[in-house]
Amino acid sequence: MGSLVAILKNPGDFCALLKLMMASRHAEKQIPPEPHWAFCYGMLLKVSRSFALVIQQLDTNLRNAVCIFYLVLRGLDTVEDDTSIATDVKVPILIDFHKHIYERDWHFSCGTNNYKVLMDKFHHVSTAFLELERGFQEAIEDITKRMGAGMAKFICKEVETIKDYDEYCHYVAGLVGLGLSKLFYASSLEDLASDSLSNSMGLFLQKTNIIRDYLEDINEIPKSRMFWPREIWSKYVNKLEDLKYEDNSVKAVQCLNDMVTNALIHVEDCLKYMSALRDPSIFRFCAIPQIMAIGTLALCYHNIDVFRGVVKMRRGLTAKVIDQTKDMTDVYGAFYDFVTTIKHKVDENDPNATKTLSRIEAVQKVCRESGALEKRKSYMVSKGPGYNSTLVIVLFVLLAVIFGYLSANRSIN
Repeated sequence: MGSLVAILKNPGDFCALLKLMMASRHAEKQIPPEPHWAFCYGMLLKVSRSFALVIQQLDTNLRNAVCIFYLVLRGLDTVEDDTSIATDVKVPILIDFHKHIYERDWHFSCGTNNYKVLMDKFHHVSTAFLELERGFQEAIEDITKRMGAGMAKFICKEVETIKDYDEYCHYVAGLVGLGLSKLFYASSLEDLASDSLSNSMGLFLQKTNIIRDYLEDINEIPKSRMFWPREIWSKYVNKLEDLKYEDNSVKAVQCLNDMVTNALIHVEDCLKYMSALRDPSIFRFCAIPQIMAIGTLALCYHNIDVFRGVVKMRRGLTAKVIDQTKDMTDVYGAFYDFVTTIKHKVDENDPNATKTLSRIEAVQKVCRESGALEKRKSYMVSKGPGYNSTLVIVLFVLLAVIFGYLSANRSIN
């Protein structure tokens, strides 16, 4: 019901949502018949449907490599996240994970739900990995080895400083950026991007996730490890969990704004990385998550709801981003609109207001100097009048027809 209300409030999302639904159905039909590849692509749809949709457009060889790269790192992340695994068991697995991907029969039971299935049947991932071209295998092995070592390092190390924060994010996400750049290069479709730009692509996404997931992570049982750096949050509260209490709302929002401002430092690198991409499908694959990240930060900035519940872009807007993102004109336009949204929310009394505005203005300058803003598609939220009853009725009828069609197709298949 919530999704329907959102569509009625934002009828401009409807066509994009329809395209996304059709793309999702198409992706399900594109799952390869071989058992190991069927498992991998089926699992990809279960653990990250939006990612699964974006990679479908990639060249077949590159798509297979990116799919396996993602699942290998998901497996590694599942081991790291499972707090029930004793440290003396977990650390060796993390360090040797890059060796296990060459073992057709290896698996390790951990995690929950779909992630447990992934780990219980990891031999399918290994089998698919062994069918990849050697250049892809080497890139995946290298990043898995480095990431596993980094995760092992932080098992017993807290994130105290901003330097620690950047280092942790490098191990769990910056290396993903480096790995993808290596895969793009191995495919002969792109030049090899610099490590610093590739790293920023990963850090921007990871920091956005860490900010957005505060409440889910802090309330997790058994207790989850937290990665907000003490150097930032200790300026506002005595304990990180204090941010979720209503009495600390003012300080919580100030801390949140500090975290968002820290994430914005990576935006200029991300724009530079994306502007150098040549292959259209690789470009969309990289650009869509980055636009989602800046859109999420725009929602989170100065928003106490980050400490009260789930804050995320509405599904319709996500569908529009996936549908409309074609080239750098769209990227510059989206980033300009979303950082402008943040700018309008900056409180002059916020302790980081000057720094936040400086970073926003730097991003706006890059976007303006691109010359693309006049042609951009706007992602700004419309505050126009409500829509009439006729439009509402039409949307209801269309939705009924579409859902009926999809249900019938599902029954037939």
